[in-house]
Amino acid sequence: MGDTEEQRMRKNNDRMTTAQAIELFDSLPPARADQMIGRWRGEGIDTDHPRDGLLEASYWHGKDFQSHEAVYPLIHTLPIWGRVAVNPAMIPMTLVEVLPLRDWITPVLFPIIYPLMRTSKPKARLRTIEFRGRPHAAMLYDAKPIHDIFAKLDDDTMMGWMDFRGMEQPYFFKLHREV
Repeated sequence: MGDTEEQRMRKNNDRMTTAQAIELFDSLPPARADQMIGRWRGEGIDTDHPRDGLLEASYWHGKDFQSHEAVYPLIHTLPIWGRVAVNPAMIPMTLVEVLPLRDWITPVLFPIIYPLMRTSKPKARLRTIEFRGRPHAAMLYDAKPIHDIFAKLDDDTMMGWMDFRGMEQPYFFKLHREV
């Protein structure tokens, strides 16, 4: 018997369309906020989104949910600096999509400008919100009109849907619990 799309996605990060990613997300049980507490390693899901590969090019490591009130939404592992927290308010979200050669420029530029973007304070909160008719755990950024909403692939793997005001196509990613 063949694998379902969900099983295939768990095994590898095959490319899928946005419609397939939405269908998968909607088929999964919503994550609960208490399930998100902890450190998570992230990876993008390739749906031909303008942001596909950008987080990885910027040395994105994942997210750190210390409590419902203290979330570090962008943890990066940078050359020289090591594992660091980045302040999302300092990232020009619309500019990063249109930079020429962004996938080549970002890995070089990000470690250089990191000192201007670092933070020692949490920059998001964890809440339960209704999304697509169901209650989901969601990370709400403090300074950006962004919510990351989570559905459960398994106990240690979550699928994330970035809901960013003005973004036509949702951005999808996975989080893997770190032990």
